[in-house]
Amino acid sequence: MRDESALEKLYDQYERLLYSFAFRITKSKALSEEVLQEVFIKLWEGRAVYCKSKGSFSSWLLTVTRFTAIDLLRKNMKQVPTEDYVFENSPSEENIERDVEWRETGSQLWNAVGTLSDEQKEIVELFYYQGLTQRKIAEVCSMPLGTVKGRLRLALNHLKKALDNERGVRG
Repeated sequence: MRDESALEKLYDQYERLLYSFAFRITKSKALSEEVLQEVFIKLWEGRAVYCKSKGSFSSWLLTVTRFTAIDLLRKNMKQVPTEDYVFENSPSEENIERDVEWRETGSQLWNAVGTLSDEQKEIVELFYYQGLTQRKIAEVCSMPLGTVKGRLRLALNHLKKALDNERGVRG
């Protein structure tokens, strides 16, 4: 059953986080907005369904955003940029407030990533920002798959704690 007010609450709560996360992956305002729109369309249409047994809602939502961003990047890699694309990616006054908020959130995330070990940073970069699978990371880094999974899990736990501390969340 579709609940418009519930979707609005989700959007209000997660829009900035998902946009900044998508921007980190796509490095494009227009594409990040497209990712955000696609994620919420998936939620609305029931194409992305949360299952509590698979972890926290926010982690699941970030995963949906990551896969959506990677899919759109792959789709757009086949297209040559047009003048419209360049124009749409130019800064505008309407987006200044959003940019400031994005930078603040991005700054918090980068501060948290900066506290990871070098090995964890590399794996987070390859997994989240380059879209490699854990198996591919194991091949690229010449390490066992279990080591990749362990380092990624430890890195995500560390990032969660660091972001919670920065936001004043008690766990």
